[in-house]
Amino acid sequence: MICKLKKNKREELVRDFIGNTPLRRDEYLSMRYNTNILIKEEFHNPGKSSKDRAAWFMVEDAIKNNKIAQGGTFVEASSGNTGISIALIAKKLGYKAKIFVSASCSDEKIDLLKSYGAEIQQCDNSNGLHVFNSTQYLAQNYSSNTENTYFTNQYYNSNNIKAHYKTTGPEIWTQTNGEVTHVLVGVGTGGSISGIGRYLKEQNPKVKIFGIEPKDSVYSLYMQNIPIPDEEAKFDSIEGIGRTFIPGAFDKNAVDEIFQIDKNATVAISKKYREISGNLVGYSSAAVLAALDKHIEKMDLTENDQVVLFFPDHGDRYIHKLYKDLVSIEEISEDYNASI
Repeated sequence: MICKLKKNKREELVRDFIGNTPLRRDEYLSMRYNTNILIKEEFHNPGKSSKDRAAWFMVEDAIKNNKIAQGGTFVEASSGNTGISIALIAKKLGYKAKIFVSASCSDEKIDLLKSYGAEIQQCDNSNGLHVFNSTQYLAQNYSSNTENTYFTNQYYNSNNIKAHYKTTGPEIWTQTNGEVTHVLVGVGTGGSISGIGRYLKEQNPKVKIFGIEPKDSVYSLYMQNIPIPDEEAKFDSIEGIGRTFIPGAFDKNAVDEIFQIDKNATVAISKKYREISGNLVGYSSAAVLAALDKHIEKMDLTENDQVVLFFPDHGDRYIHKLYKDLVSIEEISEDYNASI
């Protein structure tokens, strides 16, 4: 059992199962858009999301640099997936986790957090460290006043970018034999798109990196050098992406353009894709699909391009928000088990 192994061996076992996720060619989408559409399926990670990568890099850094003692508590502000990944990794390594989630966090994610033994605190919003009732503010405040805790702080932790620069970007480059031309990524903390974009543009500056955010989120303003309004933005609620502030984990130099998509289009395309392909996609993955559909002319794609869609998690985490009227719990289980 992992819990009986020495600490460094336990860390190796956790690390070795994270990453190296499949890149699947989607025949339906490739035919529909007359190009090569490839999907990076991050739900093949142990915690079923891309956040395992950043969580591991942040946790490993904290342990190696003695920022937390054995048995301590990792603290994070999360829309769910990062919290789940940290809770899973912490449990495997003999630590605890306390996760501050926003009120909009899905029921499925809350259940997973509980199953990994995390302590959960629901907060009004996730609008940044300057907002006293936000997940970020309350997580930082708790960690600052509680002994033997470490706030991983994904929004400002450089290891968030590093994880994707060191793992996801190289995987995409290798899996496409260096022929990737475009990557579409939902933007939440900014770590995934920044790490992937930095790496791929170092290999080939012509690779286009497109970010996806909800309608009225602020990344588009930032990319255009437009000042962020003082009043908090009320962006469409698409779980996992969108911000009212610009996190330190976002590198605008790694991104070519940000496309916005509205919630209704995202929900509609998740159902359509399920009906046609049989696959359940996560909320932000559906936003990527919706953005591809809406903004494809701006992307100027050719039939020879290699277009990677970054799908950070699986649709089984959003049944009540996206699929409750389409599928039964039994079908969900069968779909997921067949896909891994």
